[in-house]
Amino acid sequence: MVRTKFLIFTILTSVLLVGATLISGQVKADQFDTQIQALKEQNAANQAVANSLAATAASYQQAVDALNAKIDSLQSAIVATQNQIDSLQKQIDVAQAELDHEKLVLGENIKTMYLEGDVSTLEVLASSKNLSDFVNKQEYRNSVSNKIKGSVEKIDSLKAQLQSKQHQQQDLLKDQQSQQSQLQADESQQAQLLGYTEGQKATYDAQIKNNNAQIASLRAQQAAAYAAYLRRGGITSYGVGEAGNGGYPSEWANAYQDTRLDSWGMYNRECVSYVAWKVDSTGHHMPYWGSEDANAYNWINLANSYHIPNGTDPQSGAVVVWGHNDGMGWLGHVAYVESVNSDGSIEVSQYNVIHGQFSRMHVDTGTAQSLHYIYF
Repeated sequence: MVRTKFLIFTILTSVLLVGATLISGQVKADQFDTQIQALKEQNAANQAVANSLAATAASYQQAVDALNAKIDSLQSAIVATQNQIDSLQKQIDVAQAELDHEKLVLGENIKTMYLEGDVSTLEVLASSKNLSDFVNKQEYRNSVSNKIKGSVEKIDSLKAQLQSKQHQQQDLLKDQQSQQSQLQADESQQAQLLGYTEGQKATYDAQIKNNNAQIASLRAQQAAAYAAYLRRGGITSYGVGEAGNGGYPSEWANAYQDTRLDSWGMYNRECVSYVAWKVDSTGHHMPYWGSEDANAYNWINLANSYHIPNGTDPQSGAVVVWGHNDGMGWLGHVAYVESVNSDGSIEVSQYNVIHGQFSRMHVDTGTAQSLHYIYF
């Protein structure tokens, strides 16, 4: 059984040893374990980089969004400025039409006055009914001339003002368009950085996915190696999927493997967790071993340190340990002895021989390797 500090690595496996190759009929831990651990470390490093890239991408995205908002706002201002320029142009056109008309009237009036200027004062006076009529004609002529000249000057002044405003708006439009061009260039640069960053993140995500696939493959090989080891150890049959998981508490049985700590500080749905619960549920004292080196193969040493009897004779209610001091480095397995048969074989209940699940198993102790028992 994988030691508690490494149990999180066995979520998808049917084994509780980390890494296995068959050497002289036993399971070596440092092969798959080293590869899986290396891949996990790569994933941790890759995930850290991916998270950093995601944060950077989010920052670039915020910058792009902010620039786009400014570009849109400036575009609205540009449209408003252009509308103002168009409105002023219409007013200038109206003023120009009025100016042309007034100039035409003034021209006709000057022409009339010029023609009338060829008539002598005596002739005008002679054609007038009286002196008052003569004076009125002269005043009217001068008044019309002055009025037309005043209108022309007024219209010219208005036109000049409108043109000045239009020039100001045109300068403003050029400035706005220049700002918009710069913002668009900045937005394009940020968008390129965003695309590059997202591409980098996708590369790391793909590597993480690929590593996870390799880990799953290694765990499948690990499971096969462990099953082969157990067969060499005298196991002749399995019974998987018993209703109620052998009574193992639902809060641990129904959670994903290695996501909860049990009352003894060991991860759920592991062999050590199930056996610790089973020992306690049968009224025996189960020490808190989660904070210690509670690999399954080390349970004998732990039992000795707690002065708990142990030996090589199978007994009902005992805990059977595979792998104690086998010298091969594998992390062992523990199960609860439900009964001992007349031929010396045993019936056990356990967790995580198959995919983190509860199972029952018949073990031929005559051919089993490295079996040891703890009598809690």
